[in-house]
Amino acid sequence: MKTNTTILICIILILNSAFLDGQKRTQMTAGEIIETIIRQTGSEPVPNTVDVIKTGKPETQVTGIVTCMFAPMSVLRKAVELKCNLIITHEPVFYNHRDETSQFSNDPVFLEKKKFIDDHGLVIWRFHDYIHRMKPDGIDYGMARKLQFDKYLVSGTDNRFVIPETTLEGLLKHLKKVFPGHSFNVIGNLNMKVSKVTFSAGAPGSAAHFAMLRDPETEVVIAGEVPQWETYEYVRDAILQGRNKAIIFLGHIPSEEAGMEYAAEWIKTFLTGIPVHFVECQSSYFTY
Repeated sequence: MKTNTTILICIILILNSAFLDGQKRTQMTAGEIIETIIRQTGSEPVPNTVDVIKTGKPETQVTGIVTCMFAPMSVLRKAVELKCNLIITHEPVFYNHRDETSQFSNDPVFLEKKKFIDDHGLVIWRFHDYIHRMKPDGIDYGMARKLQFDKYLVSGTDNRFVIPETTLEGLLKHLKKVFPGHSFNVIGNLNMKVSKVTFSAGAPGSAAHFAMLRDPETEVVIAGEVPQWETYEYVRDAILQGRNKAIIFLGHIPSEEAGMEYAAEWIKTFLTGIPVHFVECQSSYFTY
C-alpha cells in the first residue's frame, strides 16, 4: 500500500512539473523567445545585426507569434485577429534597412502604423541575419521546398541545383505553376537548355549575381531583385556574346517568403504551448 502511495505521489509530482513547465513556456516574454530563437539557429553573435526589436518591449508576455516576410498593415491586423503580439519579420518595418524613423516624425503613414502597433501592444522583431546563418540557410531551405528543387540540391550547398534538363521556357512554365499569381522579369533565350540552377534570395546585390553567373556550374540564376542597370545589363551582354546564361527575377517577396513560412514550422519544434502562425504578406504591387 505504501509503495502504491509513493508511486502515486511521484506521478502527481511529474505531472505537476510538466504542467508548470508548460505554464512557463506559455508565459515567456518576447525577449526570452527571441533569445531562444537566436540560440536555436546555432549562429555565433552577429555584430551590428539588424535583428533587434524594432518596436515594443522585450518584457511583454507573448500570447502568440506571427512570422512574415514584410509587416504591412494587413499582417499587423491579422496578427491582432489571431491574438498574437510578437511579430517576427524578415525585412524592415519602417521602409529602410535600419528602420530609422527620424525622417518620418511627422509622416501620417508612419504615425498611423506606429499608433496601431502601440495601441495593440505589439512587439516586432526582425529575423534576417540569423535565419540566413542557419545550417542550412533557413530562407534558402524554405525556398528550395517551395520551388520543388530540394531533391535536386547539390551536396554541400544551400542554393545550387541540378534539375532534369529542360529549356528556359520549360523552367518558366514550372515557376508559373509554383507562383501562379506572379510575373517574372527574364533575360535569356527561351530555347536554351538548362539544368544547372543557382538560387539567389532577396537583394544581395549585383556583385553576388555576377559571381554566380561567372561560375561554369551555373546556367541560370533565379533571383529576387536588383537595380535594372546592373545584373540585367550584364546578362544581356553575356547573351549577346553567345554565352549560355540566363536570369529570372521573381521579385523580392516571392524569392524569400517561403523561408519565413518554414521559420514558423521550425519555431514550433522547440517552442511548445505558444501559438505560431505564418501570415503571407503577398506582393507589394500588381502588374498591369
